[in-house]
Formats: sequence, C-alpha cells, structure tokens
Amino acid sequence: MSIEPSANAVSLECPYCGASVPPGTSYCPECNVDLILYTDLLIRQGLEEARTTPSAMPASIEELVPRLGESLVAQKVITPEQLQQALKLQARDAQESKPPRRLGQILIEMKLLRPEELDRAVASMVLQLQKALQLANRRLEERVRERTAELSRALEKLSELNQLKADFVANISHELRTPMTHIVGYIDLLSDDTFGPLTKEQRDAMDTLRSASQRLNDLIDDLIQYSDSSRGGISLNLQVVSIRDCVQDTLSRLTAKSQKGNVRIEVHLPPDLPPVRADSRKITWVIFQLVDNGIKFTPAGGKVSIRAGRSSDRVWLTIEDNGIGIPVQRMGELFTPFHQLDGSATRRHGGTGMGLHLSRQIVDAHGSKLTIQSKEGSGTQLMFDLPIVRTGSGKLK
Repeated sequence: MSIEPSANAVSLECPYCGASVPPGTSYCPECNVDLILYTDLLIRQGLEEARTTPSAMPASIEELVPRLGESLVAQKVITPEQLQQALKLQARDAQESKPPRRLGQILIEMKLLRPEELDRAVASMVLQLQKALQLANRRLEERVRERTAELSRALEKLSELNQLKADFVANISHELRTPMTHIVGYIDLLSDDTFGPLTKEQRDAMDTLRSASQRLNDLIDDLIQYSDSSRGGISLNLQVVSIRDCVQDTLSRLTAKSQKGNVRIEVHLPPDLPPVRADSRKITWVIFQLVDNGIKFTPAGGKVSIRAGRSSDRVWLTIEDNGIGIPVQRMGELFTPFHQLDGSATRRHGGTGMGLHLSRQIVDAHGSKLTIQSKEGSGTQLMFDLPIVRTGSGKLK
C-alpha cells in the first residue's frame, strides 16, 4: 500500500531499522514494517509515558511528532540550509550541557519561523498522520473480516470432516459387529462340544480364540461409544443402579485377564452401599475401562483395588493400581482420543487410546468429574462419584 506523496515530499528514514523509505510508501522496503502503525505505536507509547511520568510531560505536541524539520522543508516553510543551521545549534547545546531546546523553539529564536507557522506545520503533520491511521484502520478491519471469514470456513470444514470421521467409524463398527456375533456364537458351540468332543489341544485353541474375540468385541464397543459421542454427544438412560452389580459384571470379564497377568484384584465395597442414579451400561463400561487399564499397566505381582463409599448424598468409586504410573509432563495427554502415551509400533500395551477419553465424557454427562492422581513408578488412582437415589416412593428421584 502507498499514500500519494506531495510534490515536495522527501525520502524519510524507517523508525524501526533506519533504512531509507521512498516518499508516499507506508511499508519499509527493508524490514517490511508498517510505518503507519509503527508510528502510531510510538506516539501512543510517548503519550502513555507522558501520562505516567508527570516530570516527562511534554510542553508541546511537537515533542511527539517525528521528523518535524523534514516536514517543514517539504512544506517550503524553511530551506534545507536553515534546517541544518538549527540542528547544529541544537547539537552544540547538547555538547555544552545547556538545557535542551526543541527544534521549533530554535527556529523561532533564529527568526526563521513564526510561532503560528510552527503550529500550522505541527497541526498539518498530525492531520496527515490521522488520515493515514484512519486508512490503516480501515485496511486492518478489512483484514480482520477476511481472516474471520477464512476461520469460519475452516471451522465448517473441520466440523464436516469430524462428522465424516464419526460416520465412518460408526459404519465400520456396526459392520464388524455382525460377523463377530457369528464368530462368538460358533466358538461357544464348539466349546460346548455341540459338534463333537474336543481334544485338550483343540480346547486350548478355542480358549485362545475366545479371548481374542472378546478383545475384538471390546475394541468394537470402544468404536461404537466414540462414534455415538461424536455424532450426538453422550445420551444417558438414567436408572436406579447398583455399583456392586457394575463391579461384579466387570470382574466376570476381567478375572481371567488379571490371573493371566498375575495381577490381583481387590474389591472393598461396604454392604450398605446405596443405589445411584446412572446409566447402568455406560457406567459399567467406564468401570471396566478403568480396571482394565489398571491391569494392563501393572506388572506381575501387583494389584488393582476397587473401593467405594458414601459421602453425603453421593457414592464415590476409586480404582487404584500400584503399576508404572504416569510422568507428570504427560498427564495432559491422557484424555486425547486415539492417543497412546506409547505410540510406537512396538508398544507393549494394545488399545485404541479412547478408553479414558470416553470415560471422562460419560462421567461428565452424569454431572460428575473423573479425577486422576498418578506418580511415575508408584501407580495411578482414578475416582468419580454419582448421586444417591432415594427410593422411598419406589421411583427415581
């Protein structure tokens, strides 16, 4: 962008890098700084310093106007030679440690300039600067509108891509569910000797198949949960739920895995634990994920503890392990979907990386919060609570 120069305009110096700037140019050809905005910044800074430092309050706006001499020469109020004379006097005052005099004051004392001419010159410069700033502000507003429109289009595109991803995951998950149902069904039939007795080796093979199919079923469940939350948020079917039943369901599915890994599961539930208001299927899924993670990241000989208790009108549940723990600097990555702390192709622990992400969303949907405490090498503790249901009338409250 350029501003039409006057016929008598002279080249100026960039206030930022000192390079020569051609007349009428608003951008420095060397450092590309916006001269209008930078000059405005300098003036605003000077005014702010003047306001906060009473002793530095300028006696005239001339002190805040850069390059007054060149402007006076350009307007043919004084000649270049007269300007040089005034600058020499100003420099001599500085060398002789005399009180500093402004350039306009020196020109008036030299009778090269009348006070009213100085006022008109300063006013003209300020007016030109004001017009230039108005032009720059209009251009800046236009840039902001353009960038806002671009950002809006980018967000729309991102939303569209997220929707496509969620739809793709949902379609794939449900397509996988049907053949998996057939596979699991035939595994059960074979294991029950429906098609004839099995040898020990065949039964061991069927156990391996059952374990692998269960793992695949769990992954499909994860994908379905993710797609549901991405497309419509977490929907809840609130019921009167027994935490004890949710824990027992989890144990029935994870006991074999814990025994295989030589990880002990300890359960501490008080006998009078009241029911809670929750979505039974989703809360059971969360408990399963948290206990499964505890088993997965606890070395052989370790343990995972499941504890529950009552606090006022809520029931709290804690799953704690004495496994490898989480480094402090990586705690922020835990709830990122499709992300594993060990993302290498050779990582020891499998999974989609969605368990904690979805668990937090489900707990949040229940009006609670999933909290985590961990120390590297000492284990991890996760906790959330749920509202107690008072069933005096037999209805959910």
